[in-house]
Amino acid sequence: MSTPSPSPDSRRVVVGMSGGVDSSVAAWLLKEQGWEVIGVTMKLWPQDCMSRAEDKCCGPQAIADARSVAHALGVPHYVIDEAVPFERLVIDYFAEEYKAGRTPNPCVMCNEKLKFGNLWDKATALGAAYIATGHYAIVEHPTEGSPILRKGLDPKKDQSYFLFSLRGGQLARALFPLGSLTKEEIRGIARKLGLKVADKEDSQEICFVPGKDYKAFLRDRGETFQAGGFYDLQGNHLGDHDGIELFTIGQRKGLPGGAGTPRYVVDIDASSGRVILGGEEDLLCGEFSVGRVNWHDQPPSGKRRITVKVRHGHTGDPAEVTVGPDDTAIVRPLEPLRAVTPGQAAVFYDGDRIIGGGWIARRTLAAAQSTSEAALA
Repeated sequence: MSTPSPSPDSRRVVVGMSGGVDSSVAAWLLKEQGWEVIGVTMKLWPQDCMSRAEDKCCGPQAIADARSVAHALGVPHYVIDEAVPFERLVIDYFAEEYKAGRTPNPCVMCNEKLKFGNLWDKATALGAAYIATGHYAIVEHPTEGSPILRKGLDPKKDQSYFLFSLRGGQLARALFPLGSLTKEEIRGIARKLGLKVADKEDSQEICFVPGKDYKAFLRDRGETFQAGGFYDLQGNHLGDHDGIELFTIGQRKGLPGGAGTPRYVVDIDASSGRVILGGEEDLLCGEFSVGRVNWHDQPPSGKRRITVKVRHGHTGDPAEVTVGPDDTAIVRPLEPLRAVTPGQAAVFYDGDRIIGGGWIARRTLAAAQSTSEAALA
């Protein structure tokens, strides 16, 4: 049920090959299942940045590795230049979110806009009915009704969180052949096949940010930072900073001391340039709103119990979600959540199934919510 059987009219699939072990094994699995596989690698870097991206996903070495694997598997391989759309749709978004005091999630945007967006034009030109990637997730294609997106079997590698924003039409033509496998099984398959990427190290960082230093990346890109001040929750000025772009919710490093207890960034006000500091207890959030919600299921008519993930590494917590106007929702965790961060995705699960998700907007600190509720009692 999770993977449609090839038919005479829809047996051709474009596999997004990043040069890593996952997409390489995904291509082999589909070929073994009888699909007509075409490998495609997106070059995401302008020529003057290629040296910077040499060790990155879709950099020069990645393209060479993908081409080598495609040759070994006996499938055609193409490289398409998506540098300009990548700059506009992913990198510009990344910078603008930091300027707005939010923390971006470029992987979600890249999946939605490029891997299952622009790549479809190439797939269509090649006569393919589906796009496949090496994501650890499961998509089911029922004979009736909308596609169903589920977590991957391997909880350590599950990537369904990054796919929540895909619309029904995108999921209808998506295949994730690795969803029911573990990383160890995938590397084992690659070793048996003798693929040179079998033991290639996984990418653990944002593909376009060298050394995990997004601040240096923004500076090198020529971004101007909005300087301002540090303030506590009572409005007292605690010092000055060089830019709100340098901070994110939950951050502890680079903050003024002298409080006797650790301070954390608990809020960022882009309109005033204020970075608000508090104690660890002030990171707890009792309620938050979500915008640009994408429902995979029918939106609930009242409150619905869900499990919500507010970041990729979050295992998920029970919550209630209520639909709001204009593609918004209100999420109220049953227990306060730590460091809910505007700009990140909040993804709603029912068991292992994604039922929706959106982008975190405004949040209410648990301490402030408790005070308000006590005043109303």
